[in-house]
Amino acid sequence: MTSRNKTERVPKLARQLGLFDATMIVMGGIIGSGIFMNSYVVARQVHTPLLILGAWLAGGLIALAGGFVYAELAARYPQTGGQYAYLREAYHPSVAFIYGWALLLVTQTGGMAAVAVTFSNYFLELTHLPLPNWVVTVFALGLLTTINCLGVRAGSSTQNLLMALKILAIAALVFCGIFFVAEPHGIAGPTLDRPASLGLLVAMGAAMTPVMFAYGGWQTASFVAGEMREPRRDLARGLLIGVCGVILLYMTVNFVYVYALGADGLAATETPASSVMRLAFGERGARLIAVGIAISTLGFLSQGMLTAPRVYFAMAEDKLFFKGVARLDPRTRVPVVAIALQGAFAIVIALSGKYDQILNYVVSVDFIWFGLTGASLFIFRRRRAAVENSATDSMGRQFLVPGHPVTTGLFVTACALIVISTIYKHPGDSIIGLLIVVAGVPVYFFWRWWRRE
Repeated sequence: MTSRNKTERVPKLARQLGLFDATMIVMGGIIGSGIFMNSYVVARQVHTPLLILGAWLAGGLIALAGGFVYAELAARYPQTGGQYAYLREAYHPSVAFIYGWALLLVTQTGGMAAVAVTFSNYFLELTHLPLPNWVVTVFALGLLTTINCLGVRAGSSTQNLLMALKILAIAALVFCGIFFVAEPHGIAGPTLDRPASLGLLVAMGAAMTPVMFAYGGWQTASFVAGEMREPRRDLARGLLIGVCGVILLYMTVNFVYVYALGADGLAATETPASSVMRLAFGERGARLIAVGIAISTLGFLSQGMLTAPRVYFAMAEDKLFFKGVARLDPRTRVPVVAIALQGAFAIVIALSGKYDQILNYVVSVDFIWFGLTGASLFIFRRRRAAVENSATDSMGRQFLVPGHPVTTGLFVTACALIVISTIYKHPGDSIIGLLIVVAGVPVYFFWRWWRRE
């Protein structure tokens, strides 16, 4: 075990987050605007209620397997940067650097830019303010950057409030869809839309792509491990509680979509949440759910601004990024430069108008990192000397993935299949995404050479 693992990596960060905060951060990193809109993509690939709900359940089980893996990794390495630290300890600092490189340039920042534009669209549609879209986008990102610079408690409290409002919006959608839609279609129908065959398997694979994107994001909670009071206990528990909570929410929402709209009706609309609320309360209902979607997108931005900068901070601590990015505010003990960097990059990409193209690049890239992180658990398990102590909390309790190595292997295999499927369907965009990742290799070696000079 290296000296890095004998003590906490960054004891100077403020430790103010508990189990409730961890759970809200996990759920906030997963739930964005997708669950309100993107279920129609699944219905267009598979056309029966059983297959639609089955795809969402399968995605939830894969996410839960990933949650188990990340929970054990969090117990073993409760360090700032989370997934970045797991990759660094399991493989090599270069792998961790390339992960952070992709996170800043594409994955996290591109996603935040896209969601910020989505928020501004809904905000202006609801308020009818005479403002250009970019003003609202910049203001939202700037406001969340400022809030998170005020301290981890300020950022976490904002995130918790917005997450609670998200849950209320989803609960309202479910309640209205079940009790106020006058003529629901129900969930009866054929079991399969075609005979069991390779074509059905390919269709299910295509349906799983938007499902897995909707379930992605639990890993970002690991970024703030260095600011949790009991990271080994609270982060591991928060990951499992949060992922299970999201599975429950996603399954109930999709049940309501199919129940109220029917499989064909769900496939025919690109705004299923609005369609359900419109059936329940007319245009007033559609406007109400638009408020919920705006809040959900803002909550996703808040979570990203709270978590991702900790990776860039950890990179700077490892001397793999500009030294100033590791600067902490002397009063709040938060990485203000890293937070400002994240906000600035998100604003630039949002204003460039290229965020939608960038998101297409990272489809396969995200799941490469998921798969590598899952595979890292096999490496850590083989390091016998680390097993007894590194996965225990302050009470001496140990968290280990149930069913390992089968469950871990299934998660890694699922990630590999998603990567292969995405490259097969979108080779152009996937290659660009992979080239962005590969470009980080010479940058890493240049950085190491430059820091030695």
